[in-house]
Amino acid sequence: MSDTSSREEEIEEEMAEEEGSEVVEETAKEEMQEVDAIMEVQDKTFEEIKLPDEVVAEVQSTWSVYLNSASSRAAAGEAIYAAIFDSAPSLQSLFKTPRAVMAIRIMVGINNIVLAMHEAGPLKMIVETLGFQHLDLEVTIPRVAIFCDAIVDFLEMELGKRFGSKARSGWRSILNYVGGAYIYVRREYAGRLKIISSSWRTANNKKKDIMDGEEDDEDVEAAEQDGGGESGVTETEQGEGKGQAGSKKASSEAKNGNGSLASGEMNKAGSMKVPTTFNEMFLFNGAVMGFGSSLWMQEVLGSFDAMVTNVANSYRLQEECDTLSVNIAKYSGTVNLSEFKAVMLASLRSLVPTDWNSAHEVAWTWLWDNIARMLKNLIGKPAVQEKALGRFLMSLTGDSQNYLRREIFKRFFALAPKGQDYFKQSTTRLYFIADKVTEMTLGMYRDPKKVVEDISALGLRHVGYGIPTEFFAPFVSGACEVISTMTTEATVEDAYRWSLNLVSRILVRTINEGSTIVMKAINTNNAKQLEKAVACAPRGKRSMWLLDITVGTQSISPLYWSIESGSLESAKAMIRDLLIIRADRDNYYYGADDLFTRHPDVIKRLCADARALLPGLFDGLIWRSRLTQDGQRRVNFYIKHLLQDADGKFNKCLDWLCEAGGPEIMCHPVVELFSDLVWDGIANRFFMFGKCWFLFTLGLFIISQSVLQHFPESQGIRTSTMAIRCFIYVASLGRIFHAQLSEAIGDCRARRFIRLSGGIRIPAYLGMMKNAISFALMLCLMLMLAEEPIIWCAATYDPDAASK
Repeated sequence: MSDTSSREEEIEEEMAEEEGSEVVEETAKEEMQEVDAIMEVQDKTFEEIKLPDEVVAEVQSTWSVYLNSASSRAAAGEAIYAAIFDSAPSLQSLFKTPRAVMAIRIMVGINNIVLAMHEAGPLKMIVETLGFQHLDLEVTIPRVAIFCDAIVDFLEMELGKRFGSKARSGWRSILNYVGGAYIYVRREYAGRLKIISSSWRTANNKKKDIMDGEEDDEDVEAAEQDGGGESGVTETEQGEGKGQAGSKKASSEAKNGNGSLASGEMNKAGSMKVPTTFNEMFLFNGAVMGFGSSLWMQEVLGSFDAMVTNVANSYRLQEECDTLSVNIAKYSGTVNLSEFKAVMLASLRSLVPTDWNSAHEVAWTWLWDNIARMLKNLIGKPAVQEKALGRFLMSLTGDSQNYLRREIFKRFFALAPKGQDYFKQSTTRLYFIADKVTEMTLGMYRDPKKVVEDISALGLRHVGYGIPTEFFAPFVSGACEVISTMTTEATVEDAYRWSLNLVSRILVRTINEGSTIVMKAINTNNAKQLEKAVACAPRGKRSMWLLDITVGTQSISPLYWSIESGSLESAKAMIRDLLIIRADRDNYYYGADDLFTRHPDVIKRLCADARALLPGLFDGLIWRSRLTQDGQRRVNFYIKHLLQDADGKFNKCLDWLCEAGGPEIMCHPVVELFSDLVWDGIANRFFMFGKCWFLFTLGLFIISQSVLQHFPESQGIRTSTMAIRCFIYVASLGRIFHAQLSEAIGDCRARRFIRLSGGIRIPAYLGMMKNAISFALMLCLMLMLAEEPIIWCAATYDPDAASK
């Protein structure tokens, strides 16, 4: 029996071992099948994957060996960037970021993916975030294959025999997985973008064309039926959408967890304004939910519209998150991003009550989760980087500063030789530019809002200069290389690289958004090209194409820029185009109102910088009928803006024309007509009254000073002299003193001064001869008043003695 039982135990052990080996073989087989499955790009699904441990270990090992073999991580990223960039010339247009920055991004992205390969959940999250950042790029299976082959071939060439078959299959698997995820994210999340765009327009009461609104509603319904996915849509619509009034019903309050509380507060304060936009509702809900002390939410709220409207533009979204992270770093205390999410969803539920459903919940949660990931990667870093960069820049000696200034342009010209054509200034000017660049990198940490405004204005000026944006990337790369030679502290390099990259991205975006076809035509100073460019504009927007280019909060006038840059042929063509009356059925388009609304001082500007354009402008203010009646034809003069400014006051146009002089301008029919209207209507009466008053006071002054003294001395003569002099001092001197004081206070408040020799500054109004003479007259009268005998003798005056 014992032999039998032992035999049975041996058989059971053998069977267990066989079963265990079969399980191991099946598991290994399944894992290898999974690896084989992603040897091709899988763009139909996006799920978590678990590669075999030995494959993961091999991939991580080869990556570690490669990093250790490189002189630095930046050099490792540069090598990978070069391999990808050179392997596919047709895809080089996708690389919009400076080389040094893009190389670091590629290295960091690959490093994060490789380090997370052993954990399926974090790996999927990292890849999804990267896919979201590449949402605006057209990623395709052939392009993924090109990138994959370039990286694998590069690593195989660098590592040689160390790069085995497991490493090759593992790298191809993970890169194909990432590429497939990019395609999936771009395709499947398009429906969410449509939902976000439509609901955001509704939440902000933005209006749009009815047909466009109906199409958006149909797209949203289709996206919701498909579970939030819709193929073929790659980016959100940037236009304004069909709005909906913000009357909040009980149903919206029921959906909003704070609805009853909000309703109660509204009933208690009947005069309280009902929130109708997202910002108003957010502030209201934030106070109700107890987050009123979280001041950092104001910064997020200020940038939230830009982030939502640019959700499909990864570069702009990342730029907004980068700028926002620096602004948030200025606030002390804990930043809990989930608090903003709660208030955001509550506000959206209240503002989009009829359309809100689970698809909206998923879409907005997805958007905020991705924004939160970007912010979490940056929160806490700006403060450390600011200290490190500030400490480094403060430690630079004079020789080090000169080295930095000199080497920045030396390396830039080596990387982009054609850039020398755009820097023909003196060495002093180049050093000034280098100093401003360094100042902006540190200023981005210390005062980000002001620096962003300055950068936007600088970018618009670069639009007028016609600077190609491809020069910004080598400039940033060269500057980063110089900093790397001056310090061994990685934090300083990262701080300088990150800040300068953000500055360059804002500049490039501003230039790209501001580089309209009109601005490009202005740079050629060719009237025909300008006419061809503006012919593309709709009639209703034709004038604004010529008068305003706005990027963010900064704007530039193409007309003024053409005058400033000396492109007078373009400016002449623009004025002529603006002042042509165009008819479209029952609508007439005439740009005179837009011209004087945008530039109330256009006459002053032309008088100062382009007097030759004045006749053309005045000719455009005249319309002559082509029909004649009794040998005459009708003529219309559009002189409203020459007579009256935007505030309803008299325009200073006639003053500017008189100061400029020029008989050919003053004899123009338009100038003759409006000057005669001003003179005949009201100016002549004021002129005559003013001169009569002056002559009257002058006559009284002469009588009191020179005439009465020749009469026999008597009490009546003394009384008359005193009365006339009192009238002069009170009425004449008082009037002059009041006018002078008003002018002086106005100039001092506006800081309008004229600097004389010796550094003495006087109010600007004294620069006019009339005002200077009036000021001198005031001083003379005040001196006379101070030396007036009647005042000095009043204490000892004896009327009885005088009568005797």
